[in-house]
Amino acid sequence: MNAILLPQRAPAAPWSLRFAIFAAVLLVVSGTGHRFGLVETVPFFWLLGLCGVLAFAGLALGAIALVQIWEHGSSGASIASAGILVAAIALIPYGVSGLRLVGHPRLVDISTDLENPPEMPLAAAARSGLMNPVANISQEDRALQEEGYPEVAGRRYEHTADKVVEVVRSMMQDRGWQPRGAEGQQLAGGSVTLEGVAHSFIMGFPADVAIRIEDDQTATFVDMRSASRYARHDLGDNAARIQRFLKELDDRMTLLAAI
Repeated sequence: MNAILLPQRAPAAPWSLRFAIFAAVLLVVSGTGHRFGLVETVPFFWLLGLCGVLAFAGLALGAIALVQIWEHGSSGASIASAGILVAAIALIPYGVSGLRLVGHPRLVDISTDLENPPEMPLAAAARSGLMNPVANISQEDRALQEEGYPEVAGRRYEHTADKVVEVVRSMMQDRGWQPRGAEGQQLAGGSVTLEGVAHSFIMGFPADVAIRIEDDQTATFVDMRSASRYARHDLGDNAARIQRFLKELDDRMTLLAAI
């Protein structure tokens, strides 16, 4: 009686799934660790690069396996398809980041006042090593921001400066930014600046923020600055952070005026 020969499994199929699963698990674990401060940012960048390479390898091996199956009648199509699917899911953050890289200007420091940005003495003192230094915004970066984010602008409120400081401090605390500065200072005819550290929503990349509240006796002016600690492109995070914060500040001040 002749034995029934089963088709041989495509060699690349199981490796595709292994690489893809390892990349996905490593991405989730390292991303979660960085978000909660268990993994430092520089090593996390290396882990992100490794995850991307592994996921791409899984995707490529899956495609190779499908070609082997088509040409030689091998088995393992379901395994190769699963590897391609998992790898594609793991590569989604990289694709989104690539689109944001192309769609936003190459900036890491955004301010509503480009001529006189809020100062960041505490952030400057805290930065070291591979972190971006806190520096004056260059003319080139000013032009890029004006072109890319014309809607990023300061605010003017018909409220006392002390009340605005109180609301700003509360909003920073709600976001976990741990506001520093302005305690016990008198605002009449002057200004104070609150500093804090913000983190991107998913991966937790750190950025220093500074919010200046200025009293000119007739109104209160608010300017905000957000500067990434790492990398050479913020993917639009800083401008979005400023816009979200100031939009909520507008809403809160409008609500106070209605009371």
